[in-house]
Amino acid sequence: MAEIVTIARPYAEAVFRVAKEKGTLEDWSGMLGFMAAVSEDAGMQSCINDPNVTPGRLEELFLSVCSGKLDEMGRNLVGELIHNGRLGVLKEIYDHYETLKAEEGGVLDAVVTSAYPMSSDQLKDLVGRLEEKFKKKVDASVNVDPELLGGVRIVIGDDVIDASVRGKLQAMAFALTR
Repeated sequence: MAEIVTIARPYAEAVFRVAKEKGTLEDWSGMLGFMAAVSEDAGMQSCINDPNVTPGRLEELFLSVCSGKLDEMGRNLVGELIHNGRLGVLKEIYDHYETLKAEEGGVLDAVVTSAYPMSSDQLKDLVGRLEEKFKKKVDASVNVDPELLGGVRIVIGDDVIDASVRGKLQAMAFALTR
């Protein structure tokens, strides 16, 4: 999984830079979202993974499905991704682009995984602390994972805050076996 993110990141960052320069952040958000949805379609996936479909034919098929939804730069991106065998990472490019866009707007997405359901007051308190720490607005989604045993695990971008009992036990076990 990390490899896909490593491949997608430079594309997302390049698109973000261009979109920011030209003031087209929302346009690119729509185009990338649409391209990602098309690339995730089962029929398109079979074309992407079929060695008998030439890159030229794949580009023609993909752009025909996206007809009227992409500008010239969007069509160029599709061609570049196909040429480099990277069309399958469009979803990750879109996800990373959206993260960059949110950070630019001063909003960070946080995924909070808790051992038990959190009350709205607990979540509000946690979000307040995260906003204070990161100096940005935080938009948090909460998942429940009983395997954490207790506490929470928070992922914001590349930052991971593991305050779970399970995480502390793993850290202790690692320290003792060193």
